[in-house]
Order: sequence, then C-alpha cells, then structure tokens
Amino acid sequence: MSAKVPPFVGDFRTTHPEVWEAFNALADKCHNAGPLDEKTRRLVKVALSVGAGLEGGTHSAVRNARHAGITDEELAHVCVLAITTLGFPAAMRALTWVADKGDRERATGNR
Repeated sequence: MSAKVPPFVGDFRTTHPEVWEAFNALADKCHNAGPLDEKTRRLVKVALSVGAGLEGGTHSAVRNARHAGITDEELAHVCVLAITTLGFPAAMRALTWVADKGDRERATGNR
C-alpha cells in the first residue's frame, strides 16, 4: 500500500505485518468481488462509513474516493442523502469529516 496512512496505522502495519497483509488481501478481494464500478464502490464505502458513524473509516473512504476522482460535491451529496436516513446531526457530522482539510491534503499530496 503506497498511500500515506495515519501514524497509528503505520505502527500497526509495522508491528503486525502478516495481519496487515491478510487484511489488505481480503479488502482487495471484497472490493473486486462484484459488478460495481470503481466510482460506485468508493461512494458506497463512504456511505457505509458515514452510516456506521466511523470517523476514521469515513476519513479513509474519503481519501480513497478522492484518489478515484470523486469530487467534493459528490461526497457532500452522500452526506446530504444521510439527512433523511440517519438524521440531521449525523449528516452534519459526516459533512465535517468529509471536509477535513488534512484528508484533502493527504489525498492530493498537497501540504
């Protein structure tokens, strides 16, 4: 995996390399297991993370989505769709996660 990861993830990758490799192999198999195109898979991963209330998962899914060319407007739309499903507070929380400047910098390589 060439993408930069948060320090604690890098530490885990170093201390548990076999688990890290197995996790990434499973993730790759799951990602490619069906008919959804790349953009759809990335948007679904964002929505799943938002729906589960996973801040770190949402940040990771957003970085991967941006790498796949998904726009900020598309990511924001996922959050807006959450209003009627998860509630306004959850959608607003998701919008703050999607808008995180650090994730944008990590995804684009700009600092």
